[in-house]
Amino acid sequence: MAEETPKPKRRVRYKGTHPRKFEEKYKEHQPEKYPADVEKVVKSGKTPAGTHRSVMVKEVLEAIAPEPGQTGLDATLGYGGHARELLERLSPGGRLFALDVDPLEITKTEARLREAGFGEDRLVVRRMNFAGIPKMLGEAGGGFDFIFADLGVSSMQLDNPARGFTFKYEGPLDLRLNPERGQPASALLKKLSAEELEKILWRNADERFGVALAKAIFEKRDKLTTTTALANVIRKTLAARPLPPEPDEVNKSIQKTFQALRIEVNDEFSALEQFLRNLPVCLKSGGRAVVLTFHSGEDKRVMNAFLEGMQTGIYAALSEEKIEPGPQECYDNPRAKSAVLRWAVKA
Repeated sequence: MAEETPKPKRRVRYKGTHPRKFEEKYKEHQPEKYPADVEKVVKSGKTPAGTHRSVMVKEVLEAIAPEPGQTGLDATLGYGGHARELLERLSPGGRLFALDVDPLEITKTEARLREAGFGEDRLVVRRMNFAGIPKMLGEAGGGFDFIFADLGVSSMQLDNPARGFTFKYEGPLDLRLNPERGQPASALLKKLSAEELEKILWRNADERFGVALAKAIFEKRDKLTTTTALANVIRKTLAARPLPPEPDEVNKSIQKTFQALRIEVNDEFSALEQFLRNLPVCLKSGGRAVVLTFHSGEDKRVMNAFLEGMQTGIYAALSEEKIEPGPQECYDNPRAKSAVLRWAVKA
């Protein structure tokens, strides 16, 4: 009996002329199949759904100065944009180690890079937190010529409502970079006092309405299971103030609150501080550390670690000023606006 030909899968159906929801944007999820459509999205200053636009690629490459035959580490693989550029420049004879904690995205990124021709001899992918980079020294031959970390959250995570990072669409209030570990933000909120929450909003995001927001969130904490529920509490709280802030400022407070909770849920500052302490141990003499940050809490820690290393003789040189994206990149990719790049060279 002849095998039945499988029926072609029907494309996603949606109302209107253009898809609105993340899961409806089937063309953007398949850039290799619909390159022209995806290019239109990119030219409009947006990031195609399910993808990520790497930030400050030119500046990162200049700071790292990768050479053929070197051994490098991309400590935050993400969508793989920086990694791909580095791999091209390490050939022949070089190797790139790449880490990520996200079990959902690391598999997709590794598959894309393997398809592009980067085998195990050139690219080693490991699922782990960058706080544990000393574990890689044995495989790397004792040290790295450069270590790069892009601390920003990837667009694939931000834009997918199911991951609970965005307040634009309803999704679970999760915020975990690794959804298989730890507790979601909704569970964390039920354990915090109003005072603890206020400290988190200030410490992790410099949120100036922290007192009022912490009180309101604490009172509603048992009902805050979705991203939109939390965003609505913030909007209502700020609208009730004697001098309500402008809509743009309200959105900033929502973004900062989500940022503060994300940092707390993932213990990001502790991981970053451990990573910065481990850098000198894992770099070869003359090796370069390059870090891309996206808010003041991250940048302050990186800057202080590099300055302290310079004063104690661990580093021989560092970036004198913070390096920021140019106006054209900020126009083309608004998510680059808050980026700051810093580098240091081991003595």
